[in-house]
Amino acid sequence: MFDFVRKHNRILQFLLVLLILPSFVVFGIQGYSRFASDEGSVAKVASQKITQNEWDNANRNAAERFRAQQPNIDSKVFDSPEFKKQSLESLVRQYVLAAAAHDQNLNAPTARLVRVFSTDPQFANLRNPDGTLNKQLLEARGMSPAQFEALLRQELTVGQVLAGVQMTGQTSKLANRQAVDALFQVRDVQWQKFEPKQYAAQLNPTTEQLQAYYKDPANASWLTAPERAEVQYVVLDIDTLKKRVTVNEDDLRRSYQENIARFTTAEERRASHILIKAEKSATPDQKKAAKAKAEQLLAQLQKNPSLFAELAKKNSDDPGSAANGGDLDFFGKGSMVKPFEEAVWALKPGQLSGVVESDFGFHIIQLTAVRGGQPQPFEAVRAQLEDDARKQLAQREYASAAEKFTNGVYEQSDSLKPVADELKLQVMTATDVLHEPGAKDQGVLNNRRLLDALFDATNRAKGRNTEAIEVGPNKLVSARIVKYSPAALQPFEAVQTTVREHWVKAEALKAARKDAEQKLALWKQSPDKAQLPPSVQMSRKLVFAQPPQVMDAALRIPEKQLPAWTMVDLGADGVAVLRVNKVLPIQITNQEINETEAQFGSYWGKAEADAYYRALKRQYKVEFVNEGKKVMDKAAEPQKSASSS
Repeated sequence: MFDFVRKHNRILQFLLVLLILPSFVVFGIQGYSRFASDEGSVAKVASQKITQNEWDNANRNAAERFRAQQPNIDSKVFDSPEFKKQSLESLVRQYVLAAAAHDQNLNAPTARLVRVFSTDPQFANLRNPDGTLNKQLLEARGMSPAQFEALLRQELTVGQVLAGVQMTGQTSKLANRQAVDALFQVRDVQWQKFEPKQYAAQLNPTTEQLQAYYKDPANASWLTAPERAEVQYVVLDIDTLKKRVTVNEDDLRRSYQENIARFTTAEERRASHILIKAEKSATPDQKKAAKAKAEQLLAQLQKNPSLFAELAKKNSDDPGSAANGGDLDFFGKGSMVKPFEEAVWALKPGQLSGVVESDFGFHIIQLTAVRGGQPQPFEAVRAQLEDDARKQLAQREYASAAEKFTNGVYEQSDSLKPVADELKLQVMTATDVLHEPGAKDQGVLNNRRLLDALFDATNRAKGRNTEAIEVGPNKLVSARIVKYSPAALQPFEAVQTTVREHWVKAEALKAARKDAEQKLALWKQSPDKAQLPPSVQMSRKLVFAQPPQVMDAALRIPEKQLPAWTMVDLGADGVAVLRVNKVLPIQITNQEINETEAQFGSYWGKAEADAYYRALKRQYKVEFVNEGKKVMDKAAEPQKSASSS
């Protein structure tokens, strides 16, 4: 099948999830009418203010979703300006779409809320076996049913703002053909890579050269040992409180009885059937004949039920089950059409139904087995009940403990011991804590707000406790510096080996580029002297081992300029010299053209929705302020550098 489009379709879907479908816990239930003070704002949408706290929550929730999908992801990603920009943009998008939905009088009816909750897989873990909302699990997440309903209604409402634009993307045949040409065009290309490692062996720097490189201000950043500190810190979280609370056995048994449906496996039934097909469009005579045949078969089975499998194989019009003697295996309620399901649930194992009519025709059903429907014994779920109970009790204690913790670290700011003693917490110590941890995992001390407060000049100099900072859901941390080491340039002798490695890499890269430039000039003048490998075919459909920069450069040269030469910068990997010879005849099937047109239409719809959203941002005068503006500007710096180079 159409591999390239399929792969890119997944990418598009992922982007839509990140950028269009918001997180249920990011925006809150205050809605469009909520106003915040200017203090601590990071962005403005019309007259509304987005606070630092909302942004922190959005960033934390986004990080948790990423960790769930990619457990081994480097935690430093979550502190990057790019990641923070993405979470802030997502939050702004929520406010913009909520404002637009309000002004356009959009709303999601209750019937749609019920349908989405009942059918959307993302809510499966919140549904009881009977399809109702699991209130206990919802409360364990700190949310009431009313809050959940408000959030779901809000999400479905704001989704309507862009849906009308995005779902109607259409393109012309000409535009589609141009997209097809760009995707499927194949070019005949010769190319050679000039890698720095080919030149490194020829380089032997002197001590003077290395010292000059060491003193170059451009290299100071990686030669400087970062500021670090020995730190004491205290953590207050739900897990700590869970270990302390006591759970009453009678309460556990009462909870078991109140939530017994939660521990009951939904009943499933196994049945076999014989279908005599008669669709809705069948004439009365056709339906009469089908029913008569079903009644005749039923009469045979009532005399000898053991013939069921044999008669099903010979007479059933259901190709999926006829070969198995009509066996449908186990299924639960809601899996079959209503008349069929009602008949099955009215039978006892071994019983035959009468002739049952459905939209598919006439059925004869035999119930063969029943399983489930029985609750798990108390002993089997006791541990789960106890954990839930501990979590709820700890949640109740947390608010009071958090207030004591927050006040304690502030009122006795020169030591963490008093608050630790009062709340029976442990004062922990960490060495070599970095203000900029990079790839280093510092646990709770990886939080950006905590690190900035910890290394603040005043706190650092006086050894004060930081304020109580929320580093995760229901997790507060306060820390203080015990010993501080400022950033300092490392002595030449300590980093001489590293300096040499960097120098060799830099000079080898220069040598590779110089050699490529000289050869390119020679080969342009005298193509017959070019020593290039045999040509390869390059296209965006057939991706082989070429670096993306090489393929992009080969396909960007206008066709009328071919044959043509070009040089491609591969960054630290060196450079490549290309000779693009010609465009090869395009090979594409009608099926691929049709598939491309459908995909291109969805991309077009996405582009139109994005354009509409940008117009809404202008309409509602989106503005980034304070820390929000700093992050947006910082995230934009690499893009500006890339475009200028």
